[in-house]
Parts: sequence; structure tokens; C-alpha cells
Amino acid sequence: MSRHSEAPRRITAPDIRARKGGDPIVCLTAYTAPMAEILDDHCDLLLVGDSLGMVVHGLPSTVGVTMEMMILHGQAVMRTAKKAMVVVDMPFGSYEASPELAYANAARILKETGAQAVKVEAGATVAPTVKFLVDRGIPVMSHVGLLPQAVNIDGKFKAKGRDEAERAAILEAARASDEAGAFAIVVEGVDETLAPEITAAVKAPTIGIGASADCDGQILVVDDMLGLFGWTPKFVRRYANLKDEIDKAASGYAADVRARRFPAAAETYSLSKARQARVAQGDKRG
Repeated sequence: MSRHSEAPRRITAPDIRARKGGDPIVCLTAYTAPMAEILDDHCDLLLVGDSLGMVVHGLPSTVGVTMEMMILHGQAVMRTAKKAMVVVDMPFGSYEASPELAYANAARILKETGAQAVKVEAGATVAPTVKFLVDRGIPVMSHVGLLPQAVNIDGKFKAKGRDEAERAAILEAARASDEAGAFAIVVEGVDETLAPEITAAVKAPTIGIGASADCDGQILVVDDMLGLFGWTPKFVRRYANLKDEIDKAASGYAADVRARRFPAAAETYSLSKARQARVAQGDKRG
């Protein structure tokens, strides 16, 4: 049997879309090859999110993320993820100006990373762009509700859909994305009664983050879920506390280095007994 035939079948956009109303879709973000390798067995979809700007690069928001950053991390994730579908966020400024610009940038992302789809934040004007991309062979995941790339409009990250006008706008954005052909829709940071309404109104599966358990799937930023930061958003459940574990490990390492307990014999290389004897006799030949 060839190595190619032994490779696991990668989940595709039609597979995800077919999960509407079925088994919940498991999604997490991934930004690096080691993390993608760990998560691949457990997730249906891995998102190379532009949240990497804040999580990995220390930016204050996602606005400063570039195409080059998204492609670099997308390539890293694709090197080790073999089963999960991989989606790459389109960064701020890469798709809003025109459908043609969006297509050029989306095509570049897919060509240079090998990922299966892109994701866009679906404001009022984005649905035609989603359709433009889908009609030209690029699977698109849309994102409604709290839109991190629009943080400068709101001044901060805050939940959405708490008044009727906002609820109507979010629901319309979701419907427009659905009609444009998005294979899935991320619903972020909305009133818990709105997410089920969106889920019922669209044919595409909804992926909740700070939304509702009634969505067709869920996604979290993996670093939040693993407890790598001191502050945790309200909608995150910590499944580990790695920040404290890393702090403890680094403290132990520092103490051992300062006390000259590391490296010890187990962590060093030694000459063979024959070589030691020759060195002791002053023979420096190999």
C-alpha cells in the first residue's frame, strides 16, 4: 500500500456544511506546527485566526495583522495538520475594498499555504464579496456578531445583539452570507438568544464563540482554553492552566542553572573509555 493511500482523508468544506443540525463541529485556533499536530486528532476544523496578532505577536488588536503573517502561520499549521480542515483568516484590509482584491488575496493564501478555505468578517457590505469568491472556487467561512477587525469603530470588544436594531443587522448579515454561499458562519459575542435564531435562519452550520450551545459547533482561541493568559474572557472555559505550569517549570530551570545542578551527568555527553584513556595519556588522535 502506498504512503498516499494511508494518509487520512482531510475534512472538506462540504463535509462541514453537511454537519448542519448533526453532530456538533469541534473547532479550535492553531498558529504553529506543534500545536496543530496535537489538535488535529481532536478537531474537525482548525482556524489560523488573525487573533494570532494578539496571542502570538503581542499586538493590541487584530488590525495590524498582515497577509505575510497569516501565510507564514498557515504554512506552519498545514505542515502537521493532516485530518482537520484548515481555514485561514483574511486580515484587515485584504478583502474590504473590492471583490477583485479579495479574490487576489484569498487565492494567494490558498496557493501559498495549501489551506482549504478563508474566513472573512461579514459586515453589511461583505456578502457580494463572499459570493464573488465562492463563484470562483474559494470556500468561505463568514463571521458575524462581534467583529474584532472593527474594534476601532466600537472602541473596545463588546457583546452584540442586545437591542433590536443590532439583532436585526447581525441576523441580516448572517442571512446574506448564507445566501452568498458561505459554508459555515462564526457567530461571536452575541446575546445568547440571538445565536439560536441565526442558527435556525441559515442553511450553513453556525460555529459559536461566546454565543450559545445551540450553535452547530464551537470554537475557542486555543491559548485561552489552555490557560496561557492571566485574564480569561467570560465565554471561555479553561481546560488547563498552562501559564502556571510554564511559570513553575521556568522557575525550576532557573534555580537549577543558578545552583549548577543543570546540566548534570544525565544531560551531558562523555567520551568513550578508550578515548578517555588516550586523552589522559596525551594522545589527541581520534
